[in-house]
Amino acid sequence: MVDAEVFTVIGDPTRRRILELLREREWSVGELVTELKVPQPNVSKHLRVLDRAALVRVRTDGPRRHYVLEPEGLRDLDAWLAPFREIWADRLDALERHLDQMNDLTNEE
Repeated sequence: MVDAEVFTVIGDPTRRRILELLREREWSVGELVTELKVPQPNVSKHLRVLDRAALVRVRTDGPRRHYVLEPEGLRDLDAWLAPFREIWADRLDALERHLDQMNDLTNEE
């Protein structure tokens, strides 16, 4: 079962955007501030929340802090979502079959 806190953490659009950016590469706090156009204290607050939820990992380089996505923190969420993805896959397969049948009927005319 997914810890309910994860939903609260990823429910914030700024934190979701940070996670999206961290998918690409490691980012320093300063780089995130520039990219997000959000004041540094706000970015740091979001990063602390993500860190407490084990969704990011921090690396200190002198006075700079660099963040990277911690994919293990998303494992439980991914497992929880798996059955829902199966439902959508089944529905998309059914839609594909329907569209193929309509295409076949159109080609017969």
